[in-house]
Amino acid sequence: MPFPSPPRGVKAIPWRLPIYLYKVGFGWLLGDRFLLLRHVGRNSGKTRFAVLEIIHCLPDRGYYYVVSGFGTRSHWYQNIRQQSNVEIQVGNKRFAAQAQQLSPSEGAEILLAYAQENPGSLKALSKLLGYEIEFSPEGIREFGLKIPVIRFSTVQSTPKE
Repeated sequence: MPFPSPPRGVKAIPWRLPIYLYKVGFGWLLGDRFLLLRHVGRNSGKTRFAVLEIIHCLPDRGYYYVVSGFGTRSHWYQNIRQQSNVEIQVGNKRFAAQAQQLSPSEGAEILLAYAQENPGSLKALSKLLGYEIEFSPEGIREFGLKIPVIRFSTVQSTPKE
């Protein structure tokens, strides 16, 4: 499955705006459905940021799951594959975390659960990104087998102050 290219230039502005909400202390406005990912650029070594939708979470275990909407072409995805030690912020709580890509079958099940809980969100995002998905359990599982699903495991589930 070909992944769409991440937006560049002016087209990237709407995708980057939520980062600034977090940077000025208003990340909590996005609630607990989004997280700010702080990671290291694989080439530059500089700190980079991305805001990602949480598709599933197990807060008692310190697990937060996200999808790479642009697949393996996302810069944040490529960066965490190189350096999996990251920091995430959910609301106003920050955590050190370890990023791990799920197996395709695990990812497919997580995405199916997300689609059942948030059918409108998956439909809107897939349309925005240009994916053609059959919105049946089988079609969603098939899509989930192809798109990267990442689990962020917080270190000791202890918030950083």
